Amino acid sequence: MSTLEELLASWLPRQRWFSGKGVPIRRLRVESRHTLVPARPDGPGLDVLVVQTEQRGAGSRYQVLLGSRPPRSLPPDLAHEAIGVCRLKGSRPRAVYDASRDTELTALLLQRFAHPPAVGDDTQVRFRTLPGCPIRVGAHGRVLTSEQSNTSLVFGQDYILKTFRRLWPGHNPDLELTTALSGSPRVARTCGWIEADLPGSRSPATLAMLQAYIPQATDGWLLATGRIGALAGNGGPDGENSFADEAELLGRTTAEVHQDLARELPTDVLSPVDAAGLAEGMIERLAIASTEVPELARHAPRVMSAYTDFARTDEPLPVQRIHGDYHLGQAIRASSGWVLLDFEGEPTVPVSERQKLASPLRDVAGMLRSFDYAAGHLLVRRPDDTGLEWSARSWARRSRAAFCAGYADASGTDPDKYLTALRAFEFDKAVYEVLYEARNRPDWLRVPLDSIRWATSGAAAATAPPVPG
Repeated sequence: MSTLEELLASWLPRQRWFSGKGVPIRRLRVESRHTLVPARPDGPGLDVLVVQTEQRGAGSRYQVLLGSRPPRSLPPDLAHEAIGVCRLKGSRPRAVYDASRDTELTALLLQRFAHPPAVGDDTQVRFRTLPGCPIRVGAHGRVLTSEQSNTSLVFGQDYILKTFRRLWPGHNPDLELTTALSGSPRVARTCGWIEADLPGSRSPATLAMLQAYIPQATDGWLLATGRIGALAGNGGPDGENSFADEAELLGRTTAEVHQDLARELPTDVLSPVDAAGLAEGMIERLAIASTEVPELARHAPRVMSAYTDFARTDEPLPVQRIHGDYHLGQAIRASSGWVLLDFEGEPTVPVSERQKLASPLRDVAGMLRSFDYAAGHLLVRRPDDTGLEWSARSWARRSRAAFCAGYADASGTDPDKYLTALRAFEFDKAVYEVLYEARNRPDWLRVPLDSIRWATSGAAAATAPPVPG
C-alpha cells in the first residue's frame, strides 16, 4: 500500500495551483499536520497538511486540506477528488481526498471562526476574526472553479474563504492590504483569517482569509470578453461592443485604491539608480525567456531598447504598496461599481518580496496587458482573420485609452506622462506571459507574442498608443 507522501507526490503535479509543473519532484514530505476534525471509524476526518516539495534543489510549501473516510464510504460526488488509499497514523486504510469540496467538512471551518478554541486548547492552527465581524454559521462551502493559484469557498451569500495553496512565512499581502483598506467600498470587507506556524519560521503563515461575499457581481474578465466576443459573432459594429465606459470607471477605481494605499501605508521615491537595477532584472528575464521561447528572440532587440531607455531615466518615480498582480480577473463589477480582489501579488514570490514598494504604473501596465489579452484570446482559434484582428485591437486600444483617462482624472497622474516606465513595465509583463503560456498553455502562446510583435513592428503606430498592445 502506498504511503501518504507517495500519493501526494503523484497527485500534487496534477493540480491547477501547483506551481512546479513539468519539473520532477525529487523529494516530498509532510512537514506538519494539524487535525481540525478527528477521524471517526465510520466518519470523515479533516487535517490541514503543510507539504514540503523539492524540485531542482528548490523547496516549496503547499497547503492541502486533507479529508479522510473509510474507503467504501466515500460519496460519489467526492470520488473525483480522491488522492488514494493509505494508512494515517497507524489507522486502518482510509480513502484520502481534497476536502475543499466536502460540504460536510467545510461547513465546520465557518463554525471554527464563530467559535474558536478556548485559550489553552491546541492552537497550532488559529482562527482569527476582526472586531465587529460576528460570523454567521450554517452555510456550506461551494468551490469557485475559475481560480488558478488558490481555492475559494463561497458560503451562501455571506462569505468567501480563500485558502492559499502556496505558503510563505508572514501575513499574506492580500490580508495585509485589504485590512489596511478596511471600510473602503472598493474592496471586499475582511472578516477574519486562519494562520499557522511554519517549522523554522518566526512569522506565522496565512492559510486562508475570510471576506464578505459580493453576490450578483460579474467577473471583469467575463464582462470584457463577453463584449469583445460579440465581434466574432457579427454582433454589431465595434462601438456597440465597446468596453470604454467600464474601462474608464475601472481606471478611476484603480487610482482611488492606489491613493488609499498611499495614505494608509508607507511610500517612497525610486531613484534613477534603483530604476537601473529594475531594468537589469527585466533584461535578465528577457534573456531567460528568449532562450526558452525562440520566437521571442526575434523581438528581443526592440524590447531591450525599451528597457535601456527605462534604465537611463533621470526622473524619480513614486513607489508604494500596490496590487501586484492586476488584471481583469482581479476585479468584479457590482451594482455599486468596480470592486478589486486578490491583493496577494504573485503567489510564487516570497511574501517579503511582495511587500516591497513598487510603482503604481506596474498595476496600470498589468491592466493594459489584460485588455490586450481579452482581444488576443479572440484570435487564438482564428489566427488568420485579419479583419477580426483589426477590430479586436481597436477594441483594446479604446479600452486602454479609457482606463488611462479614468486613472488620470481620479489621481491627477496621467500614465501617458510616464511612457518610458510604462512601456518597460508592460513589456516585462508580456515577457512573463510568454514564459507562462509556453510552460502551461501553449495554445495561448501567440497572445503575448502577437502583442509584442504588434508593438515592436510598428504595425500599431497609426492606431494605438506607443505601448505594447
